Amino acid sequence: MKFTELGLMPEILRAVADQGYETPTPIQAQAIPVVLAGHDLMACAQTGTGKTAGFTLPILNRLAATPVTGKRKIRVLILTPTRELAAQVEESVRTYGAHLPIKSFVMFGGVGMNPQITALRNGIDILVATPGRLLDHAHQRNVDLSGVEVLVLDEADRMLDMGFIHDIKRIIALVPKKRQNLLFSATFSDEIRALASTFLVKPEYVESERRNTAPDLVKQYVYKVDRERKRDLLIELIKDKGWYQVLVFTRTKWGANGLVEKLLKAGIEADAIHGNKSQNARTRALANFKSGKLHVLVATDIAARGIDINELPHVVNFELPNVAEDYVHRIGRTGRAGTEGAAVSLVCVDENKLLHDIERLLKKQIDVVDCPDYAPDPSIRAEPILMRSSTARGGQRSSNGRPGGSGGSGSRGNSPRPAGRRPSNGAASTGKAGGGSHHSGNRNH
Repeated sequence: MKFTELGLMPEILRAVADQGYETPTPIQAQAIPVVLAGHDLMACAQTGTGKTAGFTLPILNRLAATPVTGKRKIRVLILTPTRELAAQVEESVRTYGAHLPIKSFVMFGGVGMNPQITALRNGIDILVATPGRLLDHAHQRNVDLSGVEVLVLDEADRMLDMGFIHDIKRIIALVPKKRQNLLFSATFSDEIRALASTFLVKPEYVESERRNTAPDLVKQYVYKVDRERKRDLLIELIKDKGWYQVLVFTRTKWGANGLVEKLLKAGIEADAIHGNKSQNARTRALANFKSGKLHVLVATDIAARGIDINELPHVVNFELPNVAEDYVHRIGRTGRAGTEGAAVSLVCVDENKLLHDIERLLKKQIDVVDCPDYAPDPSIRAEPILMRSSTARGGQRSSNGRPGGSGGSGSRGNSPRPAGRRPSNGAASTGKAGGGSHHSGNRNH
């Protein structure tokens, strides 16, 4: 199947062709016709499957096919859990709407509200927002959602993990009852299904791939090492193997900062991205990593959500996540677009059960690399994995973003991929002042 067979208008097909894409991914081929037909949609799609284009393309088609006269009102509201994802979704809207007279804007916390208020007053068609900042504007009556025709919840599973359920319900109450609803989630837990039942109307169901599967092009390895020697082993691997672009996951933001300090002392350009970093610092770190100025970006799970880097060669689990499915999300950031990638996990005695849970989920054992110089000391006993917690909007959360928990760490072929308030709204904007970018159809990309 080609994009030309999906019923999209010429201006959108031209934008898709501008990006060099001809064939939709499975999730796009399934989702686009459903959205174009006006049905509600419940889609199971993991990171890297091209899901963002799966809803942005038909939404743009809908708006362009049914233009409205007079002052612009928000016709599409897209909710995302983090700033990174919000920025990348809005970038996708701009990319594929390049030849259309449609305005979009991205809104999130951590930046000033005044530029956002100005953009809202000037009128926009598509608003991409994180829940907390959107509610801030709603409470101050800065935003009018009475014209919303399409509501999208992107990465709904992560929004629930981050405690946004009550915010989502408040926002749903602010939009018209008659609308099209689209829900995208990497997994369909009982909680997700319960949420879907409250606002989706006779939804179509599509699934991009078998749940909880690791990308085929990702080679996975485990190094068994004592907890106190992980930093030294990581430094040796980066230097000896010549790794030049490495995304490293830690459980906590404090752990991320400590690891960055160690890497910098070893002469390795590194930076961290997590909730305690300022918006400017997070944007700068991500941009430097994408451009190659940074060799290593250390991130927590929530802060990394939405990061999409072409041909990322290495992902390292400095600490394993306490939820096995998060391992799949982490390593899915490499091995995309037909290129091979490597996922390396540094596992100490404390994490043996977590490794077992991951292997049980994958239904396979991960190869263990023998490294005699770093062989674990058999006399060291396992210790409980402690998580630092912080109280944030939505209740008590551990640093991996899950309510209350303890333990553990925290595309295909020629197809479009996701373009790539508080403590809950992730990081990385498109670099526009005020946490937003404005687009009109005559913008060049």
